[in-house]
Amino acid sequence: MLITLLPQRKQIEIGGRRRVADLLRHLGLLPGTVMVIRGDALVTDDEVIENDDTIEIRNVISGGS
Repeated sequence: MLITLLPQRKQIEIGGRRRVADLLRHLGLLPGTVMVIRGDALVTDDEVIENDDTIEIRNVISGGS
Protein backbone atom coordinates (compact mmCIF):
# COMPACT_ATOMS: atom_id res chain seq x y z
CA MET A 1 0.00 0.00 0.00
CA LEU A 2 1.14 3.53 -0.67
CA ILE A 3 0.71 5.90 2.27
CA THR A 4 1.03 9.68 2.15
CA LEU A 5 1.51 11.39 5.51
CA LEU A 6 0.17 14.95 5.59
CA PRO A 7 1.09 17.70 6.24
CA GLN A 8 4.66 16.30 6.02
CA ARG A 9 4.09 15.10 2.43
CA LYS A 10 6.09 11.98 3.25
CA GLN A 11 5.34 8.82 1.27
CA ILE A 12 5.76 5.32 2.66
CA GLU A 13 5.16 2.00 0.95
CA ILE A 14 4.20 -1.02 3.07
CA GLY A 15 3.38 -4.48 1.77
CA GLY A 16 0.51 -6.69 2.85
CA ARG A 17 -3.01 -6.02 4.04
CA ARG A 18 -3.68 -4.62 7.50
CA ARG A 19 -6.44 -3.30 9.66
CA VAL A 20 -6.21 0.47 10.05
CA ALA A 21 -5.62 0.18 13.81
CA ASP A 22 -2.70 -2.21 13.22
CA LEU A 23 -1.25 0.04 10.52
CA LEU A 24 -1.37 3.08 12.79
CA ARG A 25 0.25 1.09 15.60
CA HIS A 26 2.99 -0.03 13.17
CA LEU A 27 3.61 3.62 12.21
CA GLY A 28 3.62 4.75 15.85
CA LEU A 29 0.50 6.91 15.42
CA LEU A 30 -2.39 7.22 17.87
CA PRO A 31 -5.80 6.61 16.27
CA GLY A 32 -7.43 9.76 17.72
CA THR A 33 -4.73 12.03 16.33
CA VAL A 34 -5.06 11.20 12.62
CA MET A 35 -7.64 10.65 9.88
CA VAL A 36 -7.14 7.82 7.42
CA ILE A 37 -8.55 8.54 3.97
CA ARG A 38 -8.95 6.16 1.02
CA GLY A 39 -10.14 7.96 -2.11
CA ASP A 40 -12.83 10.38 -0.89
CA ALA A 41 -13.83 8.38 2.19
CA LEU A 42 -12.67 8.26 5.79
CA VAL A 43 -11.61 4.78 6.87
CA THR A 44 -12.40 3.53 10.38
CA ASP A 45 -9.93 1.73 12.67
CA ASP A 46 -11.53 -1.69 12.07
CA GLU A 47 -11.47 -1.56 8.26
CA VAL A 48 -8.82 -3.39 6.25
CA ILE A 49 -6.41 -1.62 3.92
CA GLU A 50 -5.46 -3.82 0.99
CA ASN A 51 -1.96 -4.19 -0.45
CA ASP A 52 -2.85 -2.21 -3.60
CA ASP A 53 -4.67 0.66 -1.81
CA THR A 54 -3.43 4.23 -1.75
CA ILE A 55 -4.27 6.14 1.43
CA GLU A 56 -3.60 9.47 3.08
CA ILE A 57 -3.02 9.86 6.79
CA ARG A 58 -3.70 13.42 7.91
CA ASN A 59 -3.02 14.94 11.31
CA VAL A 60 -6.15 16.07 13.11
CA ILE A 61 -5.83 19.72 14.04
CA SER A 62 -8.15 21.23 16.60
CA GLY A 63 -8.46 24.94 17.13
CA GLY A 64 -9.51 26.91 20.13
CA SER A 65 -11.84 29.85 20.26
